[in-house]
Amino acid sequence: MSPPPPEIILASGSPRRRELLGKLGVRFEVVTADVEEFMPPTTSEAREVAQHNARLKAQAGAKLRPGRWVLGADTIVFLDGRLFGKPPTLEAAHDYLAALSGRTHEVITGCCVVAPDENAEIFCDVSQVTFRKLSPEAIARYLAHVHVLDKAGGYALQEHGDWLVERIEGSYDNILGLPTERLRGVLIRRGLLYH
Repeated sequence: MSPPPPEIILASGSPRRRELLGKLGVRFEVVTADVEEFMPPTTSEAREVAQHNARLKAQAGAKLRPGRWVLGADTIVFLDGRLFGKPPTLEAAHDYLAALSGRTHEVITGCCVVAPDENAEIFCDVSQVTFRKLSPEAIARYLAHVHVLDKAGGYALQEHGDWLVERIEGSYDNILGLPTERLRGVLIRRGLLYH
């Protein structure tokens, strides 16, 4: 009988990422480090921003657990050159949802897998989310029911997402915070997950 694949470090405190990684059948330990995410107010390089932040998180995890496999991830919402990270206040969350109302935006999750020898593999996945046209009352109702201050774009697809979202294209898990379909292939190739 072959030994189990090595346990990896998930450099994220996100309960959604823990759940998604667990569903893949990966053995992991959660280790979080304080990392200042790079979040320019406007950019044309949203994918690079998500991947840069994922690398920062993975490298911080690798410093805390040297010689281990480490996974870092970062999710951002992108529309018209503007990045929507985690809203600092409920007022900001309201502004985010109003800006996304009736529009199609991108949800980008960058991932970085750092090997024990510190070599890194970085990639990202992009999903498209189209919001319904939202009235101020609909936004207030959503914010009254869902804690959004730890969620990119100020919303959570898995919590009353049907109140906001008209349709999605691409990976659902990517919108939740981890592109499991793409990540699965990387982990299998690296020997961190068996078929």
